[in-house]
Formats: sequence, C-alpha cells, structure tokens
Amino acid sequence: MGELAVRIEGLTHRYPEQNADQRALDAVDIRVRAGIITGLAGPDGAGKTTLMRIMAGLLKPTMGEVEVVGLAPIRDANALHLKVGYMPQKFGLYEDLTVMENLVLYADLRGVVGRERTDQFERLLDFTDLHRFTGRLAGKLSGGMKQKLGLACTLVGKPELLLLDEPGVGVDPISRRDLWGMVQSLAEGGMAVVWATAYLDEAERCDSLCLMSDGHVIFSGEPAEQIERMRGRCVHVRDISGNRRHFLRRALGSAQVVDGVIQGDNVRLVLKEGVERLDRALLAKEPDATVEPVEPRLEDAFIDLVGGGPDGRSVLAETTPEVRIGEGVDRKAVISARELTRRFGDFTATDQVSFDVREGEIFGLLGPNGAGKSTTFRMMCGLLRPTSGDAHVMGIDLKRSAGRARQKLGYMAQKFSLYSNLSVEQNLKFFSGIYGLKGQAQDRKIAQMAESFDLGRYARVTAGELPLGFKQRLALACALMHEPPLLFLDEPTSGVDPVTRREFWMHINALVDKGVTVMVTTHFMDEAEYCDRIGLIYRGRMIAAGPPDELKKQAADADTPDPTFEEAFIELIHRDDEARRKTEAAA
Repeated sequence: MGELAVRIEGLTHRYPEQNADQRALDAVDIRVRAGIITGLAGPDGAGKTTLMRIMAGLLKPTMGEVEVVGLAPIRDANALHLKVGYMPQKFGLYEDLTVMENLVLYADLRGVVGRERTDQFERLLDFTDLHRFTGRLAGKLSGGMKQKLGLACTLVGKPELLLLDEPGVGVDPISRRDLWGMVQSLAEGGMAVVWATAYLDEAERCDSLCLMSDGHVIFSGEPAEQIERMRGRCVHVRDISGNRRHFLRRALGSAQVVDGVIQGDNVRLVLKEGVERLDRALLAKEPDATVEPVEPRLEDAFIDLVGGGPDGRSVLAETTPEVRIGEGVDRKAVISARELTRRFGDFTATDQVSFDVREGEIFGLLGPNGAGKSTTFRMMCGLLRPTSGDAHVMGIDLKRSAGRARQKLGYMAQKFSLYSNLSVEQNLKFFSGIYGLKGQAQDRKIAQMAESFDLGRYARVTAGELPLGFKQRLALACALMHEPPLLFLDEPTSGVDPVTRREFWMHINALVDKGVTVMVTTHFMDEAEYCDRIGLIYRGRMIAAGPPDELKKQAADADTPDPTFEEAFIELIHRDDEARRKTEAAA
C-alpha cells in the first residue's frame, strides 16, 4: 500500500438538531492510503456523507483527530482544498453551462491557467470520452455522462485525494463500469481514493473497505474477508413449481434464513450462522425443488452484520384490499403499447416500441441512461403525448383520456414529486386529498401509510430534510394512497441501501399477490430479476424482451455460459451495437 493520506482517530460528530444521545459519527477510526480505492459502504444515514464532508474540510467535527494529506482540514482549509477533489452526491454542475464552460469554471476556482489548463482539459476530456460533447449543455447530458463530467471537474488541479460520495447513483451498469475503470486507473497511478456507496457490488471491488451503520464502523479490512465468512451459507433453490414470491415469503419467515431474494425462476437464500442445510419442512410444498450452494457476496455479509433483512411480512399489503380490474378489460394487456414513438425535434427518443403487461405481473423496462426508457415510461403514465403509435391503460386510450387513466394508477417519479417544504404528514394529507380521500377515511389511510413505511418518527420533518431512503418510502406511500390497480415505479430504489431495497420489494411482491400490476424501471440488475418479464430499451428501440432467465440464456456464450443479469444486459447492448456497426458498414 502507498503512503497514508488520511488518518482519523476517535472521530465523533453530533449535529445541533440531534438529541444528546444521538451521533452522526461515533468514535470512528479510519486510515486511507494512496494507490488504492477505499470504500465507505453502509445504509442511508450511516454517516458516510458526514465523514466525507469532514475529510473535505467542510464540516468541523465535534471531537477526534483528523489529518488529511498531512493537513488539519479546518485550520488548513485553503491549502486542503487545492489538494482534495470532492464530488458530493448532488454534484455542483451548472446545467445551463456547456461541458467546456463547467471545466473552465472549475479551473478558474482552482487557479489552473495557461498551458497547464490546456493540457489538463485535453487529458480529462480524453479520460472521460467527453471530447464529442464539449459544446453540449450539462443539463442535456445523460446520467452517466453527467457523472463523468463531475469526475472531470473534480480532477481539475490534480488532487492528491479524491472523495466520491455515491458516484454510481442513477447510473446504468455500463456507465458504472466505465466510471469504475476510470477511478481505478487513478488509484493505480498513485492517487488516494475514497468511494462512498450504498451499492455492495461496488464496495466489493474496493481494495480496502469500511462498513458503516448508525455512525459506527462495523468492519474495516479487505472485502474478501467478509465474503469468505459467508462461505457455505448461501444457496439457490431451483425448480420451484409454485409461486416463487410465496416461497420467498415463507423462507424469510423461517428461523433458518437471514436473507433472501428472487433471482429469475430461482430464490437465493442466506442461512443463519450454524445452519448447515435448509430444513426439508420449508420445501414441503415444493417436492421437486433442489438446493445448491452458491458463491457468497459482500451484500450477504452486510445483511448478516446488520441483523438480517425483512421477515417477508408486508403490513401495507395486509391492509390493502384485493384489486378488481373490472369487466371489459383485457387481462392479458392491462398496459399496452403499439409502435409507440416520441420525437423531440429531429431526435427520436422512443422508436416504435410495442409491449403488453398482463394483470398481476411485474414488467421491467430496462436500458442504459438516455436509451428512451423514461420517455416510454412517461408516455405510458399519460404524462407525455406520443408522436405516433398507441398507448392504453386498462382499455383507456392515453391520447384521448390521459386524466381518466391517471386516476387508475399510482406513479412514483424518478425525481420525487414530493413537496420538499411540506412535512411528511402534510405530503400524505395533500396527496390523499388529491385522490379524493376525506375525513376518517383519509386519517385512517395516512395512519396506515405511516405505520407501513415507518414514517411516524419523521411526521413533522419536511420532505426535503429526509434521508434518501425515507424520501423513497414517502414517495411510494403517496403513490399508493388511492389503492391503485396499476403501479408505475421509475427507479424507485435508486441510491438506497440493500435493506431498504428489500423492504420495497417485499411490499411490491405482496401488492402483486393482491392483484396489483406493476411496471418498473431500475438500474439494479439484481432487482430486474424480481420481474416476471423484461423489455430492454436501447437507442429508443426494444431490442429484447422476455423473462429474466430467458434473456440470460440469450446472452450466454462459450466464455460466459451462465451470465449474471448484469452481464447479460451488457452483452445484449454490445451485440446490438455490433449489429448496427455491420449494417452501417454494409450500407
């Protein structure tokens, strides 16, 4: 390992609004060395961002010793800011400036001028592959390109320490791999890097790792150490003849199981420590099921360290009535698109996309940033009028009666539709009122949502001040106020930790059992495996569709005979690119 870049001992921090017994950070000890990527991983509210801000010299700690690149962050703030590159969660790109204008601004702020500026810009544009987009407004970039520009701006001035606070949030798998490769090359070149994340697959790639929970470091060391601890405790249950969601719910309620997720037609379980094999009683309703050991992951270890995932019970679904679609609706196409096209000027965002979503099904719409999935999604919600083609929801033509259709569905937007200056309670009251709830019925529904999503403790906190995970919970609660038969979820778990994501899918799976039909977009490839079927959108077109396991089979080859869904996603995109190149060459 390289030289010590950050030394933190006994670091404690408490915000003024916290109670005396509450701490954002509590007696944290951390070492960060040059030449490697150090991961900070943990759930929302674990203290990752607070720790980042202290290292960047933006926050004075309550107690403890902090030394960053040989400097005291508060006392030597001016010198520190020239040696540290900090990319916060909400990076300060100016969306009405071009790519080049943003770079110039950051160069001005860091005093990089003349030949040095020209050389650095050339190097950074090559590094991030943004040469082609220097004249494009930052606000018009895709999510992945925005993150690359953010990284380029952070690197202006050649910092010794790079602090990245959840850079992979909202970014598709291909862009995340590109971003990771860039940062890894920086570390290999001798830079000290701290990468904060709620994504455990990202944390697994780090050279050194600090797992955090409730302001404490619960593990410090190499990721492989935690992964190895879980060996022999992870299994796949295959050949499930019944409903795999029902099997998962039974398994999560078992004393033998600490965690479980759906993976296509299979269910992946993590057994509690000391359990050598799955009890046959759990498999009594699945006589043909087989249990096979699988390789452990860092996410398994994290869930185990924090006490396990949810138990499979959804209070929300228990109080939700069975959905009745009604007479005259085609149950095989409660959501339907036919040659759906949307153009913005000369640009075609969605190009003749067709699909059906059946009653009681989870349909996933996947694709890279800028592929057209959000445009397609918004048209199917009645929020954007198609240029051509047809879109129907429960038999209602969205071109003619979009308002009537919206009363039938619940919509959770990618960028929250919450009112940030209203409290949690006020948001719940506002949205329930919009959907026609009044009096005791409204009060009962608000109380039910507060209990189902554990929002009671934040009742009087404004939505803008909520931790990200609770913003997501509140947004879903607001979308479900009127008990809609259709649920549209646009990246519902972006940026939230694995436990919260499991809670979301526990509710979604249980609602589907009540007859709710769900259409969802996500950048989490493991979440895609919860879907019954998936449509893969790329360059505005539907390039593949089918159940998750079928798409994995399509992507399999001699080198990767049993791909993960992420590997399948990337391979299918690459194949489409290759087919396009051959077509263009032939023309």
